[in-house]
Amino acid sequence: MITQWPNPFIEQRADPFILRHQDRYYFIASVPEYDRLELRCASTILDLVQAEATVIWRKPDVGPQSALIWAPEIHHINGQWVIYFAAAPSREIKEGLFQHRMYALTCDDADPLSGRWEDRGRIQTPLNSFSLDATTFHHQGRQWYLWAQKDPAIPGNSNLYLAELENPWTLKGRPVMLSRPEYEWECAGFSVNEGPAVIRHGQRLFVSYSASATDENYCLGLLWIDINDDPLQPAHWNKSARPVFTTSWENRQYGPGHNSFTVDEAGNDLLVYHARNYTEIEGDPLWDPNRHTRIKTLRWDASGMPDFGIPPADTSAELHQRAVNGE
Repeated sequence: MITQWPNPFIEQRADPFILRHQDRYYFIASVPEYDRLELRCASTILDLVQAEATVIWRKPDVGPQSALIWAPEIHHINGQWVIYFAAAPSREIKEGLFQHRMYALTCDDADPLSGRWEDRGRIQTPLNSFSLDATTFHHQGRQWYLWAQKDPAIPGNSNLYLAELENPWTLKGRPVMLSRPEYEWECAGFSVNEGPAVIRHGQRLFVSYSASATDENYCLGLLWIDINDDPLQPAHWNKSARPVFTTSWENRQYGPGHNSFTVDEAGNDLLVYHARNYTEIEGDPLWDPNRHTRIKTLRWDASGMPDFGIPPADTSAELHQRAVNGE
């Protein structure tokens, strides 16, 4: 078991997502240009660092998917590959928000890097508003869709919503809101709940999410529910009153967030996330490319709750290369 991963793991890749499917690992993330979807594949997590990135989709020049391609995730659902991502028709900000909506691609071929991807269009939700950061998971015999969206009737940028899926690109039933920004640490700079990620451990289902502005205030919050409870009943969900993963000034790791979960080759749980190693950002933090992908071991305490720990410091170039080489 690797106890110290090379840090950064992959540079200039924000919103990282790693899927383990059968004996392969797949990596996808936002690229600094926000103009394409790239996919890497390797037999081990460390091999992802040097794996070739294959461009499987590029944004069109015009239309609703023509700008700011954000936060892709790849999933394998009932034999079909699915990629969720957010896109906007332009870089224009209206009423304080970008104009993102959520979209899906599917691939029926065995190899998602060489297969043909079909655009399934926009994921329709009851609200026609800023929406992004979709993920999916299987629970209680059903496939679920979990995402962030703006409700014009609620102050702030985005809340977290959950709905069952009819198919990977169609909601079934009416969504419910699981969380909205309410604590001070969720409202620093911007009032945000976004980037949800799901992990199951013991008798609980957990949802981590990102909060506040994407600078050093960015951090992770946590929701959880008993695995036997109805996830469409918001009252069944618990919410941590404090963030669970935050900036480490001592280790110079700033704004850790937008995480996903995966497992190493031995089945140990891993936290995949991005963070910067400086705070001196010129202009909007979204245009700063150095939110690097990072990995750390996720531990569990005696009560079965996740212990996210502290973002570890960057490793030396020598240690980084030795880890990548498997030494």
